[in-house]
Amino acid sequence: MRAMVLQRFDTALVSEERPVPPPGPGQVRVKVSACGVCRTDLHVIEGTLAHPRLPIVPGHEIVGVIDAVGSGTTRTVGERVGIPWLGYTDGTCAFCRSGHENLCAAARFTGYQIDGGYAEYTLADERFCLTLPARLDDLHAAPLLCAGLIGYRCLRKAGDARRLGLYGFGAAAHLIAQVARHEEREIYAFVRHGDDKAAAFARSLGAVWAGPSDEPPPEPLDAAIIFAPLGELVPRALRSVRKGGRVVCGGIHMSPIPRFPYEWLWGEREIVSVANLTRADGAEFMQLAERIPLQVQVQRYALADAQRALEDLRAGRYTGAAVLVP
Repeated sequence: MRAMVLQRFDTALVSEERPVPPPGPGQVRVKVSACGVCRTDLHVIEGTLAHPRLPIVPGHEIVGVIDAVGSGTTRTVGERVGIPWLGYTDGTCAFCRSGHENLCAAARFTGYQIDGGYAEYTLADERFCLTLPARLDDLHAAPLLCAGLIGYRCLRKAGDARRLGLYGFGAAAHLIAQVARHEEREIYAFVRHGDDKAAAFARSLGAVWAGPSDEPPPEPLDAAIIFAPLGELVPRALRSVRKGGRVVCGGIHMSPIPRFPYEWLWGEREIVSVANLTRADGAEFMQLAERIPLQVQVQRYALADAQRALEDLRAGRYTGAAVLVP
């Protein structure tokens, strides 16, 4: 099989021919039909995340069909599944037992410690595979598996905020803006200065306002979600939310947050982070995505063009989400 492999940090992916792996006990082998390209993949490749396994096949927004199963599995050959970032937990620690498996210290993650979907085949623990909305084809379902899931967890952390700010209008924001509009919230989209294309895209998806992230919104926000990995946005978002408002940091990595005066936080404002996801998040969001007619904006790339897709993501050359198709 063909796989795009990260051999060393901050180097280009290498195309390799590898044997098709046999599934072990409790595993399924999936013939990959689509794999989304996520900013977390960039963080893995750049070495900003600690303790990856090298060499590694990146990719954790995987859609495909099971073509082989290991012993003790309940999944069936021919079943379409999604493979997300969370690939394993111990199931016994205090976090797992309390419904917070996303914080399990023994967790392992797809495309980071477990070979992912930048390949023609991949293996997965069947317990962490998700059932996908039937209404979306493989290409358009792939971004749901991280952009959608992390965006959904962020939205729930934002509570019942009516006026919601989204900082960084990329793959996650373009999906969660539609969910928020379905819930009759007002969306305020913050984009890079001069990025008129992203602002227009946000307005086309129902944002009542879209403008540069260094400008205040026209109305105080009830909550803000930061998807861009820029620490400087935290104090800006704090200044945009009302008393009692909440700022949700949705990225796995963020540049340092600059110092800011306590008065910007005062008034019972909050800053919270979102880490990973749970299988419960996945089940809830996929059921929601079956009901809401999401417009999933995708840019398609061949598997061999994975490096170009990553560079285009870094440079912000497209709107929505990039997806690799073997």
